[in-house]
Amino acid sequence: MRLLILGGTEFAGRAVTEAALARGWDVTVFHRGRHPAPKGAAVLLGDRLDNLDALADGAWDAVVDTWSGAPSAIRRTARLLAGRVGRYVYISSCSVYVWPQPAGYDETAPLVDSSADAVDVPYAEAKRGGELAVLDAFGDERSLLVRSGLILGPWENIGRLPWWLGRIARGGDVLAPGPRETPLQYIDVRDLAEWTLDTAAAGRSGPYNLASEPGHTTMGELLDACVTVTGSTARLRWTDAETILAAGIEPWTDLPVWIPPSQEAYGALHGVGVGRATAAGLRCRPVADTVRDTWTWLTSLGGTAPHRADRPRVGLAPEVEQRLLADRP
Repeated sequence: MRLLILGGTEFAGRAVTEAALARGWDVTVFHRGRHPAPKGAAVLLGDRLDNLDALADGAWDAVVDTWSGAPSAIRRTARLLAGRVGRYVYISSCSVYVWPQPAGYDETAPLVDSSADAVDVPYAEAKRGGELAVLDAFGDERSLLVRSGLILGPWENIGRLPWWLGRIARGGDVLAPGPRETPLQYIDVRDLAEWTLDTAAAGRSGPYNLASEPGHTTMGELLDACVTVTGSTARLRWTDAETILAAGIEPWTDLPVWIPPSQEAYGALHGVGVGRATAAGLRCRPVADTVRDTWTWLTSLGGTAPHRADRPRVGLAPEVEQRLLADRP
């Protein structure tokens, strides 16, 4: 296939680029040139916000877009490409649903209000506006909306799994948010990439929630894998959610990935209904593979992962962790 990737040099976009190249596809990436494109991809330089000249010519079987900024930028790009691209694949998010949703929600759940013409809007509205922009230009039959859940794996530039790996690699007593049997749901970025390419090549359309089955792993299995791959002597100090919350520690941001099962947001983040994607061939690798390969990538960078400037830093301050653990027997 001839594939155009808008971005293609970081995290999800890079995973899609690498997977497509590995298949022998003809891959072109359109980006600003701030990061090197994967070897083998043709490069078009430009800017989604003010310079689309490089996209004025050319035809592709499909385009993959991971943009999470102004929906109006997607509208301009989609309209420009509509007559020269067969299918528009948009990597969206489960954030497009009215928040929070109960566990088990599927693609028919209510969606946030947004507009394809929106410019400066919050993340959920940006992603939904992006979907509307794609549908406006390509219609229902030529639009594939990949509503991803939590994404982990190599090239992560949000900081969630890299933070846990870095913290556990430092050793000592580590605050581990319990219960350790808490089920987790996520998608390895490489599984996202492979499923997306398979589904685009099959000519499928419409929205798909994309994550592992709920309970694909647990908090305990995730952190145990971090201890194993780093070779750390860290001691996981499992602590109940009530104690953690009483200390003012924020789930998801201070302690990435984790949400107490008692909180309303838990079902929305770790209980996504993914039956449609699994029926379309989604298969997810074991958590041990995701953690191992992310650690290998992270150590190749000297232990410091890249970070998106438009996303807040995650992770618990060392002094807060030490203070809470010091108060426990």
